[in-house]
Amino acid sequence: MPTIPFVDTHVHLWDPMRLGYDWIAGNDTLDRRLELPEFAAASAALPLESMVFMECAVNAGQALDEARWVTGLARQEPRLKGIVAAAPLEQGEAVRSHLEALSELPLVRGVRRLLQSEADDFCLRPGFMDGVRMLSEFGFSFDVCIFHRQLANVIAFADRVESVPMILDHIGKPGIADGLVSPWAEEMRELARRPNVVCKISGVATEADHRNWTEDQLKRYVSIAIDAFGFDRVMFGGDWPVSTLAITYRRWIEILDDLLAGTSEDERRKFWRDNAVAFYRL
Repeated sequence: MPTIPFVDTHVHLWDPMRLGYDWIAGNDTLDRRLELPEFAAASAALPLESMVFMECAVNAGQALDEARWVTGLARQEPRLKGIVAAAPLEQGEAVRSHLEALSELPLVRGVRRLLQSEADDFCLRPGFMDGVRMLSEFGFSFDVCIFHRQLANVIAFADRVESVPMILDHIGKPGIADGLVSPWAEEMRELARRPNVVCKISGVATEADHRNWTEDQLKRYVSIAIDAFGFDRVMFGGDWPVSTLAITYRRWIEILDDLLAGTSEDERRKFWRDNAVAFYRL
């Protein structure tokens, strides 16, 4: 276990009785209340210093409701120090009022508009890029959540929206279950050449075979991502509770702690805490 107090930059919380999440409907693992008490149980006895809430693909029209609800949760849990909220950035200029409403919530640090289920060129559409560029006016970062096949377009997107700090979620969701390394590994190194992009070490086991992944398999992909971005531009994410489809919260942390055993204390501190605090301005 890490001895350094750590920041989890990717925690989902939801209550399907409060807001709608069509994507979890009928899922035995996820379709239930998974909120602060359940996360406290999953992270018990771990040196968790603080956390960032990550938007949960709430149903259309409820994104502001979600951000406001989580703002209220933070009054109960002082370790909840940042929010990455959802916003329909593809609306371009029309998304301004939504971002203005988010800017009134003191914990909002960034925005995520899920790209993984969109066409591969969605991120290059003019309206979407206009919406993302607007984030810089509000001091917001952008979380990029894609599948590996979309990486080439994201590289071009990062070049065209240089003014916005970006974080690649889940190491770009490589095809681990299929044993695919190339061209993902080469594209990760190319994306890492963009100084406005950092990488979140999260969501890895869920891209492998949920029942048959191995520790060495996960470590191989994590090592490629860390090697591409370097210890100044990577950070930990738990992706709870989505991650529980494939791995327990504690086991994911144990695997990363073991992988980092040969690194310096400074590198481990950057990975577990300092980079997250700096990027999300905690």
